[in-house]
Amino acid sequence: MPKKKNSVSYMGTGRRKSSVARVYLTPGTGKIMVGEKTLEEYLPQEILRMVVKSPLVLTDTEGTYDVYINVYGGGYTGQAGAMRHGIARALLEAGSDFRPALKSAGFLTRDSREKERKKYGLKKARRAPQFSKR
Repeated sequence: MPKKKNSVSYMGTGRRKSSVARVYLTPGTGKIMVGEKTLEEYLPQEILRMVVKSPLVLTDTEGTYDVYINVYGGGYTGQAGAMRHGIARALLEAGSDFRPALKSAGFLTRDSREKERKKYGLKKARRAPQFSKR
């Protein structure tokens, strides 16, 4: 969360699988903080860092906002998707002229895919026990 008192801040909430990310954008130099860590420290894979930064790259605002993120739940992939969704929503608050680009890229749509529940008589959601004739 930004510590400055008089700074303009834009907020967006992103969700993906069981992860929830609260994103705060403030005008700044382009640093991205996840909790107390930088994005590079928090996410080990470069591809996940690219997913998080993609709304900023798309709207050419990569160096103009500082991003503060609180994220919990799920794993790295779900958290990265939640961060991307939250950044896109916060960018909408910052400027509504970003909407067509973000919408066409699919960053404003919440990915509703969830884990399917396990059914009785099966080993997983759809995996049946191995068949044996004898």
